Amino acid sequence: MEIKGLDHISLHVADVRQSVAFYEEVMGLMQVKRPDFDFQGAWFSLGNGQTLHLIEGRTMPPHWGSRATHIAFAVPDIALAAKYFAGKGVFHTPIKERPDKVKQFFITDPDGYCLEICEAAYV
Repeated sequence: MEIKGLDHISLHVADVRQSVAFYEEVMGLMQVKRPDFDFQGAWFSLGNGQTLHLIEGRTMPPHWGSRATHIAFAVPDIALAAKYFAGKGVFHTPIKERPDKVKQFFITDPDGYCLEICEAAYV
């Protein structure tokens, strides 16, 4: 058995339209074609063949947080990213440096999912 990489991440959302607007307009992700499932949803490209799948129907709040399950998005310039989100009216935590010297901050999406924004050297 060999794992080749991450294929997709799936989030159960309450309102797919609201989530689509956030991931397109705020996160800047590009929506991609989704198979014709019998339930509402949307897919977004994360690059390198990876996708984010939104699936409508969530009724309970998510159990997420910066020390719980979260998704991390790498950016080349953390200060520029913080300024970008502030300009979009999206609250973010203060920029902190992890023990490995990577700088990060956190935001939340419309469902309350925790999203880490980090300045990774490989970007």
